[in-house]
Amino acid sequence: MIRILLAEDMHMVRGALVALLRLEADFEVVAEVADGRGIIPAVLTLRPDVAILDIHLPGSNGLDAARRVNELAPECKVVILTALEERGTVRKALDAQVRGFLPKDAPPAELAAAIRAVVSGRRVIDSRIPPAAWENDDGPLASPACGNPLTARETDALQLAADGNSAQEIARVMHLSTGTVRNYLTSTVTKLTARNRLDAVRIAKERGWIR
Repeated sequence: MIRILLAEDMHMVRGALVALLRLEADFEVVAEVADGRGIIPAVLTLRPDVAILDIHLPGSNGLDAARRVNELAPECKVVILTALEERGTVRKALDAQVRGFLPKDAPPAELAAAIRAVVSGRRVIDSRIPPAAWENDDGPLASPACGNPLTARETDALQLAADGNSAQEIARVMHLSTGTVRNYLTSTVTKLTARNRLDAVRIAKERGWIR
């Protein structure tokens, strides 16, 4: 049974989501939270497997709460729901160790699939998230650490590969062709003087360029 915490400040939306989640035989909604202040106490008390958080909540936004969940209860996987398409939100979510990032209007079946995926150790970012959400306030993403020879796109592709995504899945997430993704991954192997993709992931993790 997958234990779920849901944080959403709009009562009707929260009620609808809870009702939909309870239709899944392997889901148990153990907590409903209406603001950001209640997330951490509920997580620490009830120990859910997944916390589904609205990105904007009174008291504390979903990304700030995600960072705290990762610090205090890293076994709880965070899925962010958003109705907004703000610049840089995906990058901020990745930095906050968020495992899933979906629009609020995603079909219920996709939310259910995303919950199961993050519990199994994968990261899920909806392919409909616009490219601008991958950028920071100054434009295209910069490499995350000094000395990283990889471009921002290569780093993101390698991170998604490290999370267990196939080239086809990475292509959907990053709004690229599969061939372009494979070229990025091949380039990471070459630049890091790695034996193969798995070795490139190991090297990048050891140097703090990906998680």
